[in-house]
Parts: sequence; C-alpha cells; structure tokens
Amino acid sequence: MAGNGRYPTPRRHIDLDRPNIFRVYDYYLGGTTNWAIDRFFGDQVLRKSPLMSDIARTNQVFLNRVIRYLVESGVQQFVDVGSGVLTRDNTHQVADALAFDAGREPDVRVVYTAPDPITVAHAEVLLDRDGDPRRHAVVEADLLEPAQLWAQVEDVEILDLNQPVALLLITALQVQQRRDLDGLDLMDSVVQLRERLPAGSYIALSHLTEDAAPADICERLAEVKRMYSTWTDSSLVWRSHEDIARVLAGLELVKPGWTSNWHVDESFSTRSDVAPALPSPTVVWAGLGHKP
Repeated sequence: MAGNGRYPTPRRHIDLDRPNIFRVYDYYLGGTTNWAIDRFFGDQVLRKSPLMSDIARTNQVFLNRVIRYLVESGVQQFVDVGSGVLTRDNTHQVADALAFDAGREPDVRVVYTAPDPITVAHAEVLLDRDGDPRRHAVVEADLLEPAQLWAQVEDVEILDLNQPVALLLITALQVQQRRDLDGLDLMDSVVQLRERLPAGSYIALSHLTEDAAPADICERLAEVKRMYSTWTDSSLVWRSHEDIARVLAGLELVKPGWTSNWHVDESFSTRSDVAPALPSPTVVWAGLGHKP
C-alpha cells in the first residue's frame, strides 16, 4: 500500500547507472533485493573495510531488540523512517513473530517510509506477499520534508497518531542524499518529528560515530565515505555523540541509554539476536528514548 491523500507522492530522479545505497545495504545483510552494480560496489567496499557488513548486522540486531522491548511494553504502532530495501527480519515481521510466539493474533501496525520509488516498489512487493494491508503500508517520503512525511503517514489511515508511536531511525541519519546539500539538516527534521509525536511515544536511533574509535578504524571509515560519495547516489555522514544528543533532548532514555551495546534484558533472545564482534565496539551507537 503506497501513500495517497493531501500530498502527491514525490518522484525522485533515480540514476540506474549508480549503485543504490539501500540495495548495497541489503547486500551487506545477505539479502537478494540488489543488482549486479550494487554487489560489485559492495564487494569493493568490503575489500577496503569488511567492517561494513558487521555494522549492517549490528544495526539489525538493535532493531530486533528494540522491537521486542517496545512490543512487550505495549507499543502497537511503528513508523520505520528511511527503512531502505525490506530484506529480512523487517519491523512488521519481527513484531508479528513475537505475537505468534506468544500465541496471539498479530496486531502491530507499521508504516515504512523510503525516499525513492524503486525502494518503495520493492517494499510493496514484499508487503503484498506477506503483509496485511490493514496494518502494513509503505510511503515514498523524504525525511528532509518532515511535515509532508508525517502527513503521508497519516493519510494511509493505518495509524492513530493521537496514540503512542515508535519512530524508528535505524541508520537513517547517516545517509545523505545528493539533494541534502541545500542547507537542509536531517537533525532539524528529526526534531520536528519528535515534536509531533504524542506523549508515550518512543524514538529508536542508531548511528555510526568516530568518537573514541581507533585511528585505523577511522581511516577505513574515511575511505568508505569517499567511495560512497564518488560512486553512489548518496553520501555517508558520521555524527558525534553531542550531535545525537540534540535529537534525544527531552526524552527519557531507556536503560542502558545511548550506548554501543544496547541490551535491555540479557535474558531474552530474538531471531538474529547475536551481534557480530566489531573490531571497535564504539563504531555503532544506539539508543531508545521515551517521550513523557
């Protein structure tokens, strides 16, 4: 199900001759929704820095853990922003699996947003196959246009935006589209979305950072950034802990807080809930904030 309503669905120019950052990420995760050009580029990156596939899997582990925590806390609505290519253990799949494991009917509602029509088309195919149109949808929306994004999420009429919502920003803030260079700031967009969330909502966020990372890791990450800027339709950006604190301001951080090893409860285990050992555990940081 795609977006409709008061705002027209945006249509971005897609350069089919370049690797796409979302399909490359799918390749890192072992998915199949990628093209030869994406796999070729991904292999070049992994030769320079095998860390990138571990980073992708670490983010997936965080997503699994945070969904379980939120579902068990009673959250029934999710907006997965910049979700990229839906591959494996997607938000709706993890939430529904938890319901089945508990012996109850799945009831979690999920709206995905993606910034380009090809990624949206892939998501629509997957949702048509294993989603529930009453509870799952995808819209083509740009995080740099937060008011329009939120309106499109509302227009699919799946979520009650007067009730708590979990806003998922898993790696979304480290992707910088070419058009972002006009003085627009993703961080400002997230702050605007945070203000729109009703009380009781959550923001889950993961991001790459060079803070406290060893020099050799920083050198490899710098080379990866250069490769993305040169060959793909997007750039990568790392942010400091101080930058991220701006987004989480005013939220109550769920323990263990903003950390490189996010566990709420060591006693549970979800599918794919084994994080790879990163050469630098400080590279990927994640946190979950609750809006009082």
